[in-house]
Amino acid sequence: MDVLIFLVPVSLGLGLLGLAAFVWSLRHRQYEDPKGDAARILSDRWDDRPAPPDERPGRTRRDHPTPPPGERG
Repeated sequence: MDVLIFLVPVSLGLGLLGLAAFVWSLRHRQYEDPKGDAARILSDRWDDRPAPPDERPGRTRRDHPTPPPGERG
């Protein structure tokens, strides 16, 4: 029971820290992206499936090694 004297303030502190981070992100408009939302809603690219590895931004074919012949799916 003595451990509760330590754990309760720590958990309250972490909760307040998370709340403060959320409020900071709201005040600094981290959730507002009207141009990005407008572009995404009109694009049908990768709506229902992830992008193929070769078409992901910043990736090249060399980043994805080919598996040995016995392990191909």
